[in-house]
Amino acid sequence: MSPTGDGIPFEKPEFSRRLALVKKEMERREMDTLLISEPSNIYYLTGYEAYSYYVFQMLVVHRDLDEPVWIGRFMDAASVRRMTHLSEKAIRPYTDEYVQSSERDPVDFLVAQLREICPSLKAIGTETGSFYYTARAHTKLLGSLPNVRFVDAELLINWIRIRKSPAELAIMREAGKISNAMISDAIEAAKPGMRECDLASVIYQRMIAGTPEYGGVLPSSPTYLLTGSRSGEPHAPWSDRLIGKNVPVNVETSGCRRRYHAPISRTIFLGSPPDSYLRLSNAVVEGIEAALTEVKPGVTCADIERTWQGTIARHGFHKEARLGYSIGIGFSPTWGERTASLRSSDLTVLEPGMAFHMMPGLWLGENGVTITQSFIVTETGREDLTTFPRQLVIK
Repeated sequence: MSPTGDGIPFEKPEFSRRLALVKKEMERREMDTLLISEPSNIYYLTGYEAYSYYVFQMLVVHRDLDEPVWIGRFMDAASVRRMTHLSEKAIRPYTDEYVQSSERDPVDFLVAQLREICPSLKAIGTETGSFYYTARAHTKLLGSLPNVRFVDAELLINWIRIRKSPAELAIMREAGKISNAMISDAIEAAKPGMRECDLASVIYQRMIAGTPEYGGVLPSSPTYLLTGSRSGEPHAPWSDRLIGKNVPVNVETSGCRRRYHAPISRTIFLGSPPDSYLRLSNAVVEGIEAALTEVKPGVTCADIERTWQGTIARHGFHKEARLGYSIGIGFSPTWGERTASLRSSDLTVLEPGMAFHMMPGLWLGENGVTITQSFIVTETGREDLTTFPRQLVIK
């Protein structure tokens, strides 16, 4: 069992190992400094997981510094002290005058700190594709440090994160058990005449309560709950409309434990599904089982997707979107790692310790079915993170 949710999630050697990997890649790319804005990557290197990313924050890694340096709002420094192994000198808070202000820019504070703490500032890497790194911040940095070479370090840490340690996988297994419980509760509660929002509340209650052994937290994405004619939409929000009779209920959600995710999707059909819908769901199940059989070290993401497409093609179906994606740490707006995808153009080779959400959802007009599987790549094949049966649930 992993540490409780009230302390530092990993021992210091685990974070030291991760920092060493990041510094090695920085050296390969000839950068002395790395500015990290993505909360998932800040968490990966420190364990800091507070909901403070709505304001400016940055983690600074320098090749000659023994530890990362956190820069953020003053009131959140207390959480940094509790959640991380960082020393006091590595916690650099700015005052509230910098928060959403038209007079003061927190980038100015960052630049002043860089000049003070970094032994050299020749080449700085930035996460240019991060949801949390704005064009305004980048422009300000370029103007403030005109003699520094800026390097695109987008996904540098994400690709390191793709191979999980045993300690990380242990937490993902716990998230998977919460996911199982969430789907079980949803299936038990779902019935015609129930409001969609009331079914969502059942899922969220279990999401937070978790299991008797460990609790959960909000995942990085909302639960997607689409019923009836809206089952052909993958990402629309639930509403307060009543769930009908003889309709599918698509649920995509995830348990979350210490920011690690194990997504799961299932379709519940309330009533008697027509033969056409059974053919659709049977094709999806056959396809996912065939694709999962292919999972093992050495095969590529494209190999797995090719097996899926070939299987459902025999039933007259085709999926345009990717079959799945790498998972692990997640903060809003996504639990995907933004690295490897199970699709025909991705030649990423699977390695032990990688984890994916295989998502063979099909959304066809006013009909859809979602039956998915999160898994870990092992030395010889795969380990399923969720164990709920992969089948259409008829109720």
